[in-house]
Amino acid sequence: MSERAAPFYCPYCGDEDLRPSEQGHGAWECAACNRAFQLKFLGLLTRGLRRNDGGGEAI
Repeated sequence: MSERAAPFYCPYCGDEDLRPSEQGHGAWECAACNRAFQLKFLGLLTRGLRRNDGGGEAI
């Protein structure tokens, strides 16, 4: 992957004033709550997507 995954809001305070951090790939800083966090792609799930075919609730 050549581009960063960009978050839309801070996971702690919900503010949108985010900037990439110098701490490394996927690191972000929130100017509103003064917190730093990191995004990391873990991988794809092997179980796939479950769909509801009608009768009952989707899991």
